[in-house]
Amino acid sequence: MQLTRPTPRLLGDARGVAAVEFAMIVPLLLALYFGVVELTQGVMTKQRAAHTASTIGDLVAQSSSITAAEVGDIFTVGDTVMYPYPTASLKMRVSSLTADANGAVTVAWSQASGMTALTKGAAVSVPANVISAGGSVVMGESQYTYASAFSQVMPSPVVFHQTYYEQPRISTTVTCADC
Repeated sequence: MQLTRPTPRLLGDARGVAAVEFAMIVPLLLALYFGVVELTQGVMTKQRAAHTASTIGDLVAQSSSITAAEVGDIFTVGDTVMYPYPTASLKMRVSSLTADANGAVTVAWSQASGMTALTKGAAVSVPANVISAGGSVVMGESQYTYASAFSQVMPSPVVFHQTYYEQPRISTTVTCADC
């Protein structure tokens, strides 16, 4: 059998080069696209979790007194804030914190959904300058476990924990008789 050399006509043929180049670049472009989508969804979810913590704290801070049933309604609002993300892994807690004359911060009352409520009278550490001696703040917290749909950039679930401190608006403290 005799091997033949390719004819000069075939050596200069460039048809199909674009298809080969496209086939080589498509996997990279798809990975880049899905990675950007995955990271964007993660950032948006973190923002929603932060907004949830801020909202539940702010709604409580707008009252001078509140009931456990009203706090339950506020947690329902927190679920709504997370829309369109699933709320099965959403956990929320709202607490009223007071500082004595020496600046020691304790829990006046606490209610939670999916997390454990803080113990009444328990000492709590807060960042500096959040609460003044003899003052009070409402602490809203949210915790959300985000699991990516594609699991390429973020292969394991990420837990977002947000805490916001709100000053009571109508009175110096927000009371809860049945919390």
